[in-house]
Amino acid sequence: MLLPPHNYHRPVTLTECLEQLAQLNADSGTGAARLAKVQVVAGGTDVIFNMRLRLFQPDNLVSIRRIPELQQIEQLENDSVRIGAGCRLIDLGDNPIIRDRYPALKAAIDAVASVHVRNIGTLGGNICLETRCWYTNNSEEWRKGRAGCFKTDCEHCHVIPSSHQCHAINNADTPLALIALDAVLTLQSADGQRDIPIAEFYRPDGIEHMDLRPGELLTHVTIPRCDDRTIFLKFTPRRGMDFALGAVAARCSGSGQLATRVSIIIGSMSAAPLLLDGPCRVLEQEGLDDRGIEMAIACIRDEMGEITNLYARATYKKQIARTLVKRAILALREQS
Repeated sequence: MLLPPHNYHRPVTLTECLEQLAQLNADSGTGAARLAKVQVVAGGTDVIFNMRLRLFQPDNLVSIRRIPELQQIEQLENDSVRIGAGCRLIDLGDNPIIRDRYPALKAAIDAVASVHVRNIGTLGGNICLETRCWYTNNSEEWRKGRAGCFKTDCEHCHVIPSSHQCHAINNADTPLALIALDAVLTLQSADGQRDIPIAEFYRPDGIEHMDLRPGELLTHVTIPRCDDRTIFLKFTPRRGMDFALGAVAARCSGSGQLATRVSIIIGSMSAAPLLLDGPCRVLEQEGLDDRGIEMAIACIRDEMGEITNLYARATYKKQIARTLVKRAILALREQS
């Protein structure tokens, strides 16, 4: 399937890229029309596929693949690690700093699709992965046989017909581990830069699912030093081929059954990663013994809120969430 017509831009420095994004956005009008006419591409594993489906039809495609400022991994003076958003997933998974210091992130990276995808996919691309819905993530011809929706051309949701917003799912893997690790994103534009915790980057809306302003580019991810116990788990029908039906990242301090500063993040269930506060507070109070774990699991249903039937029935996904969280907590307990 051919790509829709577009202009291809390939800046060679970060400054040139930000200037091009500012100019192209200024020339493209305002609102949703502007966002649709300028698209950033790195590895292209998601963007190019969506362009072939005619879900993305940008007038201008800006490649950041060859920008050297986005390809670096640096250890900072405060012992944090700063990663360029253009780093390939395969390189990050093989990097000894990531492997030794952030095993949960290593596991999340290795869980992304197949080796073939990780060979060209980037960290920034996975963080900014477009949300998915089985009503729209099909060919243009298939969509013509159905009524439109929020993602296409009208204000309607096929998943929850009474809803006033899109419920497409965020299936990205690495953000869960990065949220658990308290990572901070650096967003740059021609007007300057801002840093935002990745936990605050996502919104519970299938369309406006990221706090990314017109002309801004995700350039770096900074991860503070972490000596806590961490884990990442993912459930998918076919490894290396399918997006997850559920994924979890968890973290805690302490040893054995003692747990402090617990965090649990569920993904692939809604338009944004879900931070489960109730189960974490239970574990901090009761510990990681069998009774405490069961009490924490019992809190999940109320914490998750409204879950759609996208890609699996809501009742099944809630069961997946409970099972994944329990396995994650048990894994944390077994770590020294």
